[in-house]
Amino acid sequence: MQSFNPNSLHASALVIDTHADTPQRFADEDWDFTAPLGHGMLNLETARSGNLAAEFVAIWVEPTAWKGRFAHRTLTLIDAVHQQIRRHPSELALCTSPAEILAARDAGKFAMLMGIEGGHAIENSLALLRAYFTLGVRYMTLTWANSNDWAESSGDLHPNPADSTISRPYGLTSFGREVVAEMNRLGMMVDVSHASDQTLANVLEATRAPVLASHSCAHALCNSARNLTDDQLRAIATNNGAIMVNFYSAFVDENYRQAYNAQRPERFAAHTRLEEDYATRREPVPFYASNEIDVEFAARIPRPPFESLIAHFEHIVQVSGIDHVGIGSDFDGISALPEGIDSAADLPKITAALAARGFSEADLRKLLGGNLMRVFQEVEALASSE
Repeated sequence: MQSFNPNSLHASALVIDTHADTPQRFADEDWDFTAPLGHGMLNLETARSGNLAAEFVAIWVEPTAWKGRFAHRTLTLIDAVHQQIRRHPSELALCTSPAEILAARDAGKFAMLMGIEGGHAIENSLALLRAYFTLGVRYMTLTWANSNDWAESSGDLHPNPADSTISRPYGLTSFGREVVAEMNRLGMMVDVSHASDQTLANVLEATRAPVLASHSCAHALCNSARNLTDDQLRAIATNNGAIMVNFYSAFVDENYRQAYNAQRPERFAAHTRLEEDYATRREPVPFYASNEIDVEFAARIPRPPFESLIAHFEHIVQVSGIDHVGIGSDFDGISALPEGIDSAADLPKITAALAARGFSEADLRKLLGGNLMRVFQEVEALASSE
């Protein structure tokens, strides 16, 4: 029997989300985080309404449009985040440590942290990795949907590991292990979302610190290559890491995933037309333009039920344990959310639903932010001990 008020608990908890793609709005739309939400999912108003204290914003570089200019785009997005903090110093704080997250909350400021999404951003350079850390980046997702020169992605899986003619890596290369070692040394969290099965296995062999899956779901509930198997969930828990649940409908609900995949040929044709249009201007396709196509197609499919999202939290807790689960919404980077979730303002609904399913107050405080803080603190402590 529930012995606490979930709304009061949520209002007093430290709530942290480990993945939102909002920086593209800063850079490409000249949009301000304190402005009305518009077509987005996260702004200062919705964060405050949902008692979201801290957000890791994703520094994501589209790998085709920005080929040859990965570092340029990465630095542009990092700068866009810094500019938001500069414009609103009384409301926003750029944070780089667990202690700074707590200090920002005590000061009544929204904590904004940065994570790079896709290791191609470092252009095979440990020097660039270190520079990004100096600028405030505190995790790196080793791959995005594309493999890079040193880590294989779940988005373009190796068709035949024995085929030596294929140039992209199978799993993590020796340089990839150097990247992981340097991230451990710096105190930058290693993010395994998007990684292939072999890459994840290799990372767990190589790392000395807990890893993070910043925005992933359970494969047992939705058969996407992006989702983690039960064995992987257990392996991350054994590493003392954490899995942060993604809200994307096609990762959350199997029926939705199949319906969305059935649209792929028509959707691909629409994207091709858009790319050709921008090519005539000699400009990269901005995310908001390509996402409009995905949102249009997603709107033709009924949104999955809210319960499908809650089931992923429950399943990951059952498999990996309550100490290894959190929130990784993917706000502003996805085309469809489950019913009942439209923005960060709706985060209290998750707390209420899990409380109704028997989660204790202590469990919920861990899930809402405590588990991320533990992983972050352990990664930081390991780095400082060297």
